Amino acid sequence: MILTNPISSSEVGTLWLTYQEKTMIMRILEYFIEKSEDEQGRNILGGLWQELNFYVLEMEKLFQDQGMSKPIGFLKEDVNIEAPKLFDNGFDIMFLRLLKEVSMGMYTINMNMSYNAKVMQIYEGLTLVTQKIYKLATLYLLERGILTLPPKVTMPKKNEFIESKSYMSGFNPFGDKRALNDIEIGILHHTVEVNNIGLQLITGFAQCAQNKEVKQYFLKGMELAKKQIKVAEEILLESGVQFSATSGGTVTTSTVAPFTDKLMMHCIYLLNGFGLVANGFGTFFSMRNDISVKNTLIAKDVYFYGQEGINIKIKNGWFEEPPQMEDRSKIIKKGHE
Repeated sequence: MILTNPISSSEVGTLWLTYQEKTMIMRILEYFIEKSEDEQGRNILGGLWQELNFYVLEMEKLFQDQGMSKPIGFLKEDVNIEAPKLFDNGFDIMFLRLLKEVSMGMYTINMNMSYNAKVMQIYEGLTLVTQKIYKLATLYLLERGILTLPPKVTMPKKNEFIESKSYMSGFNPFGDKRALNDIEIGILHHTVEVNNIGLQLITGFAQCAQNKEVKQYFLKGMELAKKQIKVAEEILLESGVQFSATSGGTVTTSTVAPFTDKLMMHCIYLLNGFGLVANGFGTFFSMRNDISVKNTLIAKDVYFYGQEGINIKIKNGWFEEPPQMEDRSKIIKKGHE
């Protein structure tokens, strides 16, 4: 079969990553749907499952048309919907909202690496689905008082320009640090919000992980999330910014795993990548150098934590190898044997 419109290497790579992520999210949704006791929340979860199932099938058809073996991803065996409820009080929708934050960023990158009309159509459709679900989840959480708004500030009445390089200073313990600007407040609030969710998630994972090394890895992740929350909260408090952490979402006392260690490790792997990207954004757009340096140090911790997780995945045979180019040197060498 001669393909009239073959997909490029970048599209093979992004579709492979997307398929991994979508099949993982579908398994998580299946568990959350089974345990949901709120009709509106269950409708949001179920609606997303239906949408993702459509695009997973679209990707599988595209893989077949291109003569490409489809990734294994995550299967029914990776979820136990009979496991007791591990998370409560709206955590399912809170975590769903976080996953949609990750997806929005990934689709932007993936679209920028797409040249095939069918591939672009898939990412365009997934982007629309993600934005719709993110909005529904946010409104759902706000209506129930589960999600807190960022701090309120005084509205600016005039335009001003930065007049001194001292605007960026913050290291001098004896000097006055300028007040946080609204961009920095937003970044710090987001750091507290996502790490609170991540802390609850990884606490639940640590309770039910089967592999001892995986359990220790999740315990280390809990401490890393606490560290990021503490750093962000201290900076906000130093500037007299009143804030309140996300109040909703709790971890139950269940120790029965709803997901395989393989799925939970991949979930944390994905969130580590998102954390590094978000940290880079915060480092660049925070114009007080003490904040930027603290973000950089945290990024180092997140990076090495992520590398440790990759090694555990490889060690246990949980890291499916991405498609790759032919090794020409080996082919040439083999031809001379």
